[in-house]
Amino acid sequence: MISWKNLDQLSSYQELEKTAPVNLKEVMSGESGAARVKACVVPMEEGLSYNYAAKAVDDTIVDQLQKLADEAQLVDKYEALYNGEMINTGEKRLVLHQLTRGQLGKDVVVDGVNKRSFYVEQQNRIAEFADKVHQGQIVPEDGKKFTTVVQIGIGGSDLGPRAMYIALRNWAIRSNSLLMEAKFISNVDPDDAAAVLESTDLAHALFILVSKSGTTLETLTNETFVKNALTKAGLNPAKHMIACTSEASPLAHNEGYLAAFYMDNYIGGRYSSTSVVGGAVLSLAFGPAVFAQFLEGAAAEDRRAAEKDIRRNPEMLDALIGVYERNVLGYESTAVLPYSQALSRFPAHLQQLDMESNGKSVNRFGEPVNYPTGPVIFGEPGTNGQHSFYQLLHQGKNIIPLQFVGFKNSQLGVDDTIQGSTSQQKLCANVAAQIVAFACGKDDEDPNKRFDGGRPSSIITGEDVNPRSLGALLSHFENKVMFQGFAWNLNSFDQEGVQLGKVLAKRVLAHDTEGALTEYSRLLNI
Repeated sequence: MISWKNLDQLSSYQELEKTAPVNLKEVMSGESGAARVKACVVPMEEGLSYNYAAKAVDDTIVDQLQKLADEAQLVDKYEALYNGEMINTGEKRLVLHQLTRGQLGKDVVVDGVNKRSFYVEQQNRIAEFADKVHQGQIVPEDGKKFTTVVQIGIGGSDLGPRAMYIALRNWAIRSNSLLMEAKFISNVDPDDAAAVLESTDLAHALFILVSKSGTTLETLTNETFVKNALTKAGLNPAKHMIACTSEASPLAHNEGYLAAFYMDNYIGGRYSSTSVVGGAVLSLAFGPAVFAQFLEGAAAEDRRAAEKDIRRNPEMLDALIGVYERNVLGYESTAVLPYSQALSRFPAHLQQLDMESNGKSVNRFGEPVNYPTGPVIFGEPGTNGQHSFYQLLHQGKNIIPLQFVGFKNSQLGVDDTIQGSTSQQKLCANVAAQIVAFACGKDDEDPNKRFDGGRPSSIITGEDVNPRSLGALLSHFENKVMFQGFAWNLNSFDQEGVQLGKVLAKRVLAHDTEGALTEYSRLLNI
């Protein structure tokens, strides 16, 4: 029997608060530091591993985190989720994004529909459609092949798919798998759509409209913007557009689109990269086989997340170290720092994934909680960030935990030896140096050059960014956020916080305003 309790009601958490803290600077210095790096590693799937040596935890604290995981029934709740129990209490919905890439438990049947079969059917439809586009069986008016695919969507319909496309683009170039260039339109700012359209051969562009409800204001506005541009170019928009939507939306079964592919209310936007939302654009850009490999990597890591031993479950360990840092040590933010240009948009995706999921002040029953929940997430790829905000990370008053990601090899394989080392070696040297610098610091008589150290970090490492390793990496963070939400007793799968502004914006456009809203509308000439 699953019990849903607030974090501060758990006896294991109360014990955790009393556990002696670790002096990170001390344990990471000298030979003890070397031993920790070797010992504090948890294997992941697809050649990845999670190393928490530079986190301020020891065996005693990890043992206590295991007790917390057991008492909070984290794996049991994960099992309930993938077996189709109603986990999204706010919207009274199932949470089934894991089913888009594999089946961990029993069949999930809703209204007589096997949901795993439904998701596979849609993926197969996308694969068939993408193959026909690549083979020139589906073509625009002039009979030539489509060369570009443009995704129109916002939030989860943009951030995840865009980050995944950018992550795999160079890999695809090297493996001759870049079949179509992909672009993205998200912001309702007309400059966003105009800039994309200006740089696109409209006659050979295929547009994907992504809206689950078919009513998203920004997306429908951009759709009209695109249709107007196609019409002005003498093109028929219906020959250039497909939709990713729900079967009940006005976009479904609509003659204005070449095809429609379906999702449902059980896939949240920020968890939708492995659904048709990511499947259409990634299958068109790289081919269905590449998208299938991406799904396989995610499914493999999903299976690992079901392990009850925290030392064999990197997602749960990462999550609970984060809970310890947030709730016991009092750290308010987390920086995501991928030392890989391929992951340049990954921090932006994780911002939505984490902050939209766990940025809550009430529990899953709508009751206020008395402890901090989700951290502020930000980040940039290394080494760019080193010349931007690392000053604050090293010497600022706030200690900010760090999540590094690094790979041994580049994607394109083009790398010269310059001044005795390759660029990739320089990149990897920087991430290794930063971890130790943050943890150990440096004494100096000059206070301006003194580094206190004690700044915790973890790192996920791998051979390179490829479809399978990217899928596993995505699954790691999705499941980390899920486990943290379970520990905080939150509903991580609704997002009421985005709604109020939308409602007020519609009032502004309808000129139904008063007070400050009226004055701000006048200020912006609406």
